[in-house]
This record gives sequence, C-alpha cells and structure tokens, in this order.
Amino acid sequence: MLICGTCAVERDEPTPELCPICTDERQYVPESGQEWLTLKDLERSGHQVMMTENEPGLFAIRVEPKVGIGQTSQLLVTPAGSLLWDPVGFVDDSAVQRVLEHGPVLAIAASHPHMYGVQVEWSRRLGDVPVLVSEADRQWLGRDDANVTLWSGSTTIAEGLTLHQTGGHFPGSSVALWTAGAEGKGVLLTGDSVFSNPDRRSVSFMRSYPNHLPLSGAVALRIAAQLGELAFDRIYGNFNNIIASGAKQVLKDSAQRHAAWARGDFDHLT
Repeated sequence: MLICGTCAVERDEPTPELCPICTDERQYVPESGQEWLTLKDLERSGHQVMMTENEPGLFAIRVEPKVGIGQTSQLLVTPAGSLLWDPVGFVDDSAVQRVLEHGPVLAIAASHPHMYGVQVEWSRRLGDVPVLVSEADRQWLGRDDANVTLWSGSTTIAEGLTLHQTGGHFPGSSVALWTAGAEGKGVLLTGDSVFSNPDRRSVSFMRSYPNHLPLSGAVALRIAAQLGELAFDRIYGNFNNIIASGAKQVLKDSAQRHAAWARGDFDHLT
C-alpha cells in the first residue's frame, strides 16, 4: 500500500505513474512531481497523530507534521460507538489506542474522495470496521477492501447520527449530522461539501478549492435547501474550521449570496 504525498490517499500497488485524484481538475500534482510514500516513511519522518477535544463527544484528530492535504479528522462518540470522519493519511498503533479509548468504532466515512486518507488501513487496525463510501464516488477508491460498504442518499450509523449525500464538490459529497452535538442543538460535519470560511460567519460552495472553481448558484441553493431540512446549529469543516452557532442561517445566507454573485446581481460593484 502506497500513499500519495499530495492528497495522502492510500492506493493499492502497482500504483499509476500519477495519482488519479490529484490529476483531476479539483486537485493538482505539484510542480516537483508525484511522490509516493509508505507508513514506514512517515513514521521515520516523525509523524504523529494528535487528538484534542472540540466539545463533549467530539475529538479533532490531525497529523503533525502535516501529511497530504492536512485535514482534521473528527472522532464522533455516541453511546452506541464512534464514527471516524474524514480519516487522516497516517495511522500507527498509538493512534489506534487513543481512538479506542473512547469506545468501539462503528464506521469510518469521508465527506468526499480527497478525505479518504488511509481509511482501509484505519479500518483494519480498528478491527475491520465498515468503511462507508458514497456509491457515486466509488470510481475514486484507490484501495478496495471487503470492509468497504457503498451507500447513497442517507444512511444511519447510530441513533442521532446519520450521513446525508449532498453532491456538489463531488457527486457523492456528504455530511454527517449529530443531533446531540452543540448542547443538543445539532452539529453538522461537512468536510468541504460546505466550507466554513475564515470569517467564521459564512460558508463556500466550490467544485475546486485549490483551483478556485465555484459551483453554480443553483447547486449552492439546492445544497442549502437540502441541509436546511436538518436540525443543527454548529458546523465543523475538514480543517476544524467552525461556524460556532447559527450555522443553519449562515448556510442559507451564504448560498443566497453565492447565487447572487453568480447571477451578476453585484456586477455594478466590480
């Protein structure tokens, strides 16, 4: 098993010359060229998995130094077990132990293919737990496995914990709804299906973030309308970027703003 140095997604050997995820228009192969890594390479380089508590029942997991895109995974703990969301591109025995200290893992899921990380490796080390992959994005799997389970539309992992397919960034782009989060007001884990902006009061809807390709206004409004049917007050993105409160209204307002700019409503300001 090899890991792309740019996106940190695992891939079965023999590997292609270039990572298919990174040659897609939503990502990129760096000017320095394709690099393939192993877990041993990362261990020798001193990579470690760090875990911090975001709120009761939700733990941010990141790798230091950064590997690949450098996302923050989320371990969401429920009375029935945990969800490992947007798994990072590195895992070792210490990381597994720290995750399992919070109870058994029910499933691993990613918001979209850029966040697959080493999801199969995590699954095997956590006891062969299911890896939930949106059927619409199955073509992007670099490492298939008996633990991979395809889903579409929505699926329930535990009471109060569901996945919802939104599309947009990828056809299978998804979010996780945790109804007990944010003191019972609800938390939405969005990856970058919906991206919490640095101003902490707006979100973005993009086909490509590094290459600055926006989604259409119609798609932004569709995603906001779909998610507006859910009960949540807080959003966590894939870099632990947070809309701390009022997130449902932020989502609606941001989609309307996105659509207005796309229509040309504000061309007089440019």
